[in-house]
Amino acid sequence: MRINIKIRHSKGQWGRPPASAWILGLAALFLLLSLWPKEKASWRSDESGAAEIPVVLAPVLNEEILSIKEGSTLSDILDDYGFTPADIHKLRAEVQSVYDLARIKAGQDLRIYRDEADSIVRMEYEIDDESYLEIHFEKGSYRAEIKKIPFEMRTAVIWGRIDENPIEAVRKTGEDAVLALLLAEIFAWDIDFYTGLRKGDVFKILFEKKYSQGEPVGYGKILAAEFVNNGKLFRAYRFVYPDTEEAGYFRPDGGSMKRQFRISPFKFGYRITSRFSYRRLHPVRKVYRAHLGVDYGAPVGTPVHATSAGTVTYVGRNGAAGRQVTLSHKNRYETMYLHLSRYAVRKGEKVNEGQVIGYVGNSGESSGPHLDYRIKENGRYINPLSYKFKPVEPLRAEFRTDFEELAVLYLWTLDVPLYIASNLTGATAWTSRGIADGAGDSDGI
Repeated sequence: MRINIKIRHSKGQWGRPPASAWILGLAALFLLLSLWPKEKASWRSDESGAAEIPVVLAPVLNEEILSIKEGSTLSDILDDYGFTPADIHKLRAEVQSVYDLARIKAGQDLRIYRDEADSIVRMEYEIDDESYLEIHFEKGSYRAEIKKIPFEMRTAVIWGRIDENPIEAVRKTGEDAVLALLLAEIFAWDIDFYTGLRKGDVFKILFEKKYSQGEPVGYGKILAAEFVNNGKLFRAYRFVYPDTEEAGYFRPDGGSMKRQFRISPFKFGYRITSRFSYRRLHPVRKVYRAHLGVDYGAPVGTPVHATSAGTVTYVGRNGAAGRQVTLSHKNRYETMYLHLSRYAVRKGEKVNEGQVIGYVGNSGESSGPHLDYRIKENGRYINPLSYKFKPVEPLRAEFRTDFEELAVLYLWTLDVPLYIASNLTGATAWTSRGIADGAGDSDGI
């Protein structure tokens, strides 16, 4: 267990914490490390004189790694190794029940292992970041199985300030943009990531990071996150119910992060080109009329997501609205998605919150590619950006104590690296009172 801290020096707005904060930070760190789950101790032999068990070494195999090229097939690859069409047909047939070898994709790795006689004894195909297909060649027959890629899950903390957008802010910490998308997903019901962000907004993320053979290969779950948007602090903690293993994100008071509807039908990063208004100049007809939705400018083909679970009640062309999808939701709500290029659902279909229901287009009366998103409550149009939707079910009461204990651990884990960083470098720490300029990360907790 270790903590590595990278710091970007900057001028803070609260000044250097006093010595008492440094002492408190160290005390919290020691307590945190004592509470955090430890790795199991590895077994070590004693010196009792027990008889040694002879070790049989496996034969050394020659490994060759091939990156599958665009348009290549298994036949193309194995032809260079002396496989006949009949051999390849048999291989595919015997492996078919485990994996269809016609599905191999360009860019993935194929590992071929040969013995001292130069005969292929094993082949491995990388299915994705988490699994691979292993095929054993045994006396003219083939035995296949799908295995999980072994990886180590580490916990890491990053923090940063938004100068342009969350993606760039996360990248400055050395992490991938996907972490910014996961962060936006958690706060999608509270923060408008299109127009609501302000320069100087700040965030902290406690998350799982996957490693294979010491190299990062992806991310697990965000465990806790804080976001200060326009001076307002939002916190989210992940909690897994012990009895059902269902997981969710909750506020410190136990309220769910989710509300009845997301703020936006996009995951991230598209601008609002026209807002809800009872008097707007129509871009095509050049007359003033009500615009009872929100327009998002986005390229043709951009996926459009359902803002809440519901039932598809309309799919088709609707005059000036062009291609449209309409969903019916609980409590007599209705959402509409206009000017689509194509559909991803059918009438009568049940859809989940966040599911793709169509794609941005330029159909109907439209001056350019965009989505017109609208909501009705009891048949009356409401402003999707300003309406206060109710939260969904809060944390179950019987697990409140467990959640509060976990939340304290998460809070300390988010704050302790910044306490240490501030005293080592002079940067200002962001605790519940604020954040320093700049960004940093703490990896390997």
